[in-house]
Amino acid sequence: MRDFNVAGPMDPEVHYTIPPLSRLDLARIVRLVEKRAYFVLHAPRQTGKTSVLGALQEHLNGRGWRCVYASCEDAKGHRDLDAVVRIVLGAISEDAAAMLGNDSLSAIWPPALAELGGGGAFRRALRSWSEQSGDERLVLLLDEADGLDGEVLVSLLSQLRSGFRGRPRRFPRSIVFCGLRDVRDYPLESGSPFNIVKHSLRLGDFSRAEVEELLGQHTEETGQRFAPEAVEEIWNATAGQPWLVNALGDETCFEDEAGLVRTREIGPEAVEAARERLILAHPTHYRQIADKLEEKRVRRVIERVLAGRRGRAPLKGKDIAYVRDLGLVKANGPLEIANPIYREVIPRLLSAEAETEVEMTSDSASFRQDDGGLDVAQLLTAFQQFYREHSEWWSQGFTVREAAVQVLLQAFLQRVVNAGGRIVREYGLGRGRTDLLIEWRRDDGGTQRFVVECKVRRERDGLETVIREGVAQTAAYLDRCGAEEGHLVVMDQDEGKTWEEKIFRRALAARRVSAPDSELDSELGWEAAEAAPDDEPRPDASAPETRPILVWGM
Repeated sequence: MRDFNVAGPMDPEVHYTIPPLSRLDLARIVRLVEKRAYFVLHAPRQTGKTSVLGALQEHLNGRGWRCVYASCEDAKGHRDLDAVVRIVLGAISEDAAAMLGNDSLSAIWPPALAELGGGGAFRRALRSWSEQSGDERLVLLLDEADGLDGEVLVSLLSQLRSGFRGRPRRFPRSIVFCGLRDVRDYPLESGSPFNIVKHSLRLGDFSRAEVEELLGQHTEETGQRFAPEAVEEIWNATAGQPWLVNALGDETCFEDEAGLVRTREIGPEAVEAARERLILAHPTHYRQIADKLEEKRVRRVIERVLAGRRGRAPLKGKDIAYVRDLGLVKANGPLEIANPIYREVIPRLLSAEAETEVEMTSDSASFRQDDGGLDVAQLLTAFQQFYREHSEWWSQGFTVREAAVQVLLQAFLQRVVNAGGRIVREYGLGRGRTDLLIEWRRDDGGTQRFVVECKVRRERDGLETVIREGVAQTAAYLDRCGAEEGHLVVMDQDEGKTWEEKIFRRALAARRVSAPDSELDSELGWEAAEAAPDDEPRPDASAPETRPILVWGM
């Protein structure tokens, strides 16, 4: 029986598999090879790139080309150029002997390396190999090449550029550089055979049809159906990210005991439960994301997205392109986190240290009501004190202070909510706010829904203006989610104010003043009512034209 693949390259004999070449513009790649092009094929991690390259090699060799695949992965971390060239040329030699029956390169490169060192042996070996083979159809797929950072990568690219003019008789006809990054991100200032944008191809996520096809293979082989609502939930949660799609399939059908009963249909509830388990897990996939979040240029972009503001200085185009290539934000359009699961995971990865501090200073039981419900007002009261004590040291690790305060709030809420619920996040560059929906399970099985909206007030913003806008936005989100309580958190970044001036609690109401034109601008249909003293009852939530909002300053 086949299953969903969550580790390593695809094997169609043991894994449900989307035909790899169907995910490529194969005709275009063949044209590029025919034109003797050197180009890039890049893709985020765990999107099926290695499987696609294997299928591409088999396809080209089956049509008369002489295609060799070599991975540079074993050379990662090496700063010695000679060592890297030895590893890479050895990998090329090994595959050429296995796939083409041509082991001549293994006799060529050692003396070239001994004579020229790593700074010239790569070019010399590929040139001599091409000349001795007398074959103008040599194609090289060089995988994981972008993992060779710094001077090592620059040297290899420079040597390829030097040999570029000799193709196809005295250098490989076509070389495909495969990795995470787009061609424009390679650190070579003096030109490159990879500097033509149209020669940079990207392997994208699954389409909706491909997600349905993958899940359908499980149904065909086991008889177990996915309800249409479950398929919709998988698509919405993953946006087609291949590893996430496979991981949800694996969780629902192979890890969940109920899912092992093949006569049982996979419903949306099973997918939602699997999604939550996946978010809380610590797979290698997330550790790779965490590693990338340590890079300054990645943090700059992600923090700006979390903060929801464009900032005083524009982001660098190369930084944005790099983060898009990593698959952390959407490949096209506005800067938004790539999918809802990443939208949950990335703040958790950034807030891991803060959650440890929360665990030491808060107890989720203290925020439970007698019926097992969650007292969000008491929770936010506790956060005001926590924020006062910890915001300064926490912000030091962030380049964008506004992102730091957003992540600290989410870390505090998450640590408590983990005990009996979940948080759904909405944020993105240009929104100017973060919307949080808390879903909490009471002891009687019922579900509470709370909206917490976070806005950061900068020194040039008027506090009352920020509150009025925030109340309208909170009311619109409250209305859209069908939640029972709305809370607006305003974090004041005015360093001239004392904590006593910043910290407050204010009960307000939002009135509906007109029907919204669309869901995107639904806050235009609401306005803040006059403030009421804290000791007055909250506005009547049963009145359809009003929504109670508690505003928390800090």
